[in-house]
Amino acid sequence: MVTRTVRKIVKIDEDKCNGCGDCIISCAEGALEIIDGKAKLVSEKYCDGLGNCLDCPQGAISVEEREAEDFDESAVEQHLNAEEVEDKLPCGCSSATVTQFEKQDGVEEAPAALITAAGTRSRLGHWPVQLTLVPPTAPFLKGADLVLAADCVPFAYAGFHRDFLGDNAALLVACPKLDDFQAHQEKLNEVLKQSGIKSLTVLHMEVPCCSGLVHMAKQAILASGNVVPFKDVTISIRGDIKED
Repeated sequence: MVTRTVRKIVKIDEDKCNGCGDCIISCAEGALEIIDGKAKLVSEKYCDGLGNCLDCPQGAISVEEREAEDFDESAVEQHLNAEEVEDKLPCGCSSATVTQFEKQDGVEEAPAALITAAGTRSRLGHWPVQLTLVPPTAPFLKGADLVLAADCVPFAYAGFHRDFLGDNAALLVACPKLDDFQAHQEKLNEVLKQSGIKSLTVLHMEVPCCSGLVHMAKQAILASGNVVPFKDVTISIRGDIKED
């Protein structure tokens, strides 16, 4: 029999929610999921009402007091351990979307007459690459040489794959100006805490706003306590390496 009492439970303002997924990470009971791009309370009995998810970058989550199904700790344990429950990425995609694959051997160089990297094979070894979408526990991050690139860098620098995606590289991309900076900061902190990366290379454009990516990376190193070799590479708007 389902018991309902007046108690504290989370409330989500879907007009404010942008689907960043921060609350999914914060909720240890798995009471929240991203569904159709918005955070949803999947079951009242999974929510303890303590509000660990309240630190929402958009201020979309609050705790209200209303009649709700009682919190059920045993149901939470079954929910978290059930094999049929799939982990979700912040975008709502199944965790099966996180894919690691063999990098292609024998990278072919483009004809010398060409000034772009057209004709070379991809050296990407995993998917997805957007920082927002990659779980901190993604297998391709384990012991990797992490490359954190601003969104514009691969478009501006023609030799991006050749010069920066080595055999042990894992790629994450983000924009410090147009994306949710705080959400990215918290995700990168978790990546460095949990993944055991071997090194971190940050590639950003020469424009001032892009330097925020360097600040984000340094803060993540400090927050995680995982001090790794760090490299800062600046790409000019003409596609040259300005600073290494």
